[in-house]
Amino acid sequence: MRPTVHDIAARAGVSLATVDRVLNNRPGVRGVTRDKVERAIEALGYVRDVAAANLAKSRIYPLVFILPEGDNTFMRGLAAEVEAAKARSAVERTAITVFSVPAFDPEALAAALHKARALDPAGVAVVAIDAPEVVSAVDALREDGVAVVTLVSDLPGSSRDHFAGVDNVAAGRTAGTLMGRFLGGRNGPVAIVAGSMLVRDHRDRLEGFGAAMAESAPGRRLLPVVEGHDDPAEVDRLVSNLLADQPELAGIYSLGAGNRGLIAALEKAGREKAVCAIAHELTPHSRAALLSGTLDALLNQDGGHEVRSAIRVLKARADGLSVIGAQERIRIEIFLKDNLPVDPA
Repeated sequence: MRPTVHDIAARAGVSLATVDRVLNNRPGVRGVTRDKVERAIEALGYVRDVAAANLAKSRIYPLVFILPEGDNTFMRGLAAEVEAAKARSAVERTAITVFSVPAFDPEALAAALHKARALDPAGVAVVAIDAPEVVSAVDALREDGVAVVTLVSDLPGSSRDHFAGVDNVAAGRTAGTLMGRFLGGRNGPVAIVAGSMLVRDHRDRLEGFGAAMAESAPGRRLLPVVEGHDDPAEVDRLVSNLLADQPELAGIYSLGAGNRGLIAALEKAGREKAVCAIAHELTPHSRAALLSGTLDALLNQDGGHEVRSAIRVLKARADGLSVIGAQERIRIEIFLKDNLPVDPA
């Protein structure tokens, strides 16, 4: 059986209250007595169950989530998952504060991180932008001992603790392999629509897509990336221009959001069957487009899993505990119209 605090007290010849003071590094214990308790702990091989101790003390974990503003459907779903986590706060012993910042605005994001730092939280989860000021703000939090998890989009140049998201290079490669196979006899170029090259997930997806296309469709021309800033109206305009300028366009890979604009542009031009379109994230609009055939495939990540993972990791890091890698791995889901999950609506 695992040794307990009762065993420590008996071996050291002290009270349970004294053992508790030593374990929690509180004053009121003479040096010689502290040494006796610490020797007993070492001799017995006692390992403290930090999670159980915090549960017994009803510790609350103040956490901050920083999310982008706008009508990006996936991000709004992510925000809804954070609100659901707030509703579970009493059970999970968390106190969650949410900050919203303009999308793709590194200065605003850095300011929000500094604002979060002033709250002295146990941890911060942030949809990151890969910019020097954001890296500096994350590093400042870590220097204060605050755990940081990047959410959806990573910041590997920083000292963040963990990334809760899919392997975006692998996601891009998956899209490239699918595109190469789905193009069939279509010989035209392939367009790429991103949100912004400021975010690491979009850059990683582009890298993976280009590499896989070179293997699955060697010689296929990839058009220069256009950035729609995850805005459906802007994506609609950009894709409409692409369709007008490229009458032989064979495929479109939308590696960001704003897919309502992609769908609208393809359908207005009557090109929804002629152009192979692959996009990210299962939303009501992308589900309908997949069923109608406007979209050929969707790559999806589970936002709820990402939020729950971020909370688990932040709490573990606050307690100085390791995380279970397999539990926190976020899978890439591939959906065709034939394997869509049942619509909860």
